[in-house]
Amino acid sequence: MADFVNRTEELSRLRTLYDSADAELAVIFGRRRLGKTELVRQSLESSDDAVVYQAKQKTSALQLHQFVEKAAESYPGVTRIRAEWEAVLSYLAEQDAIVVLDEFPYLVEEEPSLPSVLQAMFDHDLDDSAATFVLVGSSISMMEEAALLGNSPLYGRSSLKLDIRQLPFDAAMGFFDDAYTPDEQVFTWGVFGGIPYYLEEVSPDATLGENVRRTILSRHGSLHDEPDYVLRMELTEPTRYFSILEAIAGGNTSRNEISGTTGVDYNQLSKYLDRLSRLRLIERHVPVTERTERSKRGRYRIRDPFFRFWFRFVYGTGDRYDELGDEAYDALIRPELADFVSGSFEELCRSALRTLYPEYTVADTGSWWYDDHEIDVVGLTTGETLLVGECKFQRSPLGYDAFSKLQRHVEELRWTPDSGAERVERYALFSRSGFKPSVEEAAEEREDLRLFTVGDVIEALNA
Repeated sequence: MADFVNRTEELSRLRTLYDSADAELAVIFGRRRLGKTELVRQSLESSDDAVVYQAKQKTSALQLHQFVEKAAESYPGVTRIRAEWEAVLSYLAEQDAIVVLDEFPYLVEEEPSLPSVLQAMFDHDLDDSAATFVLVGSSISMMEEAALLGNSPLYGRSSLKLDIRQLPFDAAMGFFDDAYTPDEQVFTWGVFGGIPYYLEEVSPDATLGENVRRTILSRHGSLHDEPDYVLRMELTEPTRYFSILEAIAGGNTSRNEISGTTGVDYNQLSKYLDRLSRLRLIERHVPVTERTERSKRGRYRIRDPFFRFWFRFVYGTGDRYDELGDEAYDALIRPELADFVSGSFEELCRSALRTLYPEYTVADTGSWWYDDHEIDVVGLTTGETLLVGECKFQRSPLGYDAFSKLQRHVEELRWTPDSGAERVERYALFSRSGFKPSVEEAAEEREDLRLFTVGDVIEALNA
């Protein structure tokens, strides 16, 4: 287990809840492997008498029996209470206990009335209690049905909802104690993303290729079937969802492209895309100058870099990598990896933009496209300045043609400052392998052009 990193705000909010003089309910949800259990454990370091129950797929009677056994370690009197969930939980509430029900969906599967039991307690019985109930779940759909959606029993009762997501780049790289160069950090992020469990599987002493072969490509690897397992937890008819994710990972990102590639009827596609979006697996993004709900130029992308990698390189390959053995990575992954990771590099450049341009207040960041025109990085400021950038994660130095193309494309970008004043354009070029002399000379002569290396971007993200 690596050192616990980040999650500072979440820890603070949980501890504040524990100290409340009122009865409180916290709902913690997010995909498996995100460190939800460890987050709760860390938040309870100074609470010796908390009841933390890790539910498993067992009968309701066995779950209740094991919960009472766990609760009795801190509150022995619970063994004298009638063996029913309502009675046991009410007793613990009278003791002002902190009660954590981890993997709450497993409990609800066997005891569907449990959310309603908690609802009734919070509505009628806990006026004089300072207890805290913490519900933790990896099945987002079941947590929605129990506590998050408007028609769920516990909707509106929670004082705190924590939607746990992957770690940001700087926290994720904290797992490796500066063992990697900036290039290696981008590659590692582009493959493994910010899921704590995945990062723990990466050895800083091994090369990226060795880590990918050992953990992902080998059919015995710890991450080889991970996305398959995660998705089958949530989806009852996974085949079409898998096809949609594979299509998006392969570069088919518009609704028309996804429908054409998968064979899923365009009019039926919405329900699948909406479901994947609710599960935080994909997201729809639009040109930064447009409103999400109105734009007809939306593109879909897989949110988790590791899922992108798995659906691009692993899904549907069978035993192919095992048959190639040690040559698999060099033969099939390495030649395409820089191009694959370039999308993640663009996202990192957008995230770094505010720090790289501290003299401006950047209201929105994103990308922009229209027909054949595309700009990787766009920052809309609160003043008259429009920030635009081109990113290249390639082996050769970035040439002047990239700057010329950026200038041509920005002419098509329709954006006017709120003040109505004429806009001022500032250009940024981001490159993995430096810049050709013509570009460096232009940057020296022009005040509106800045050049950034991968190291500059990483430094800004760590600032």
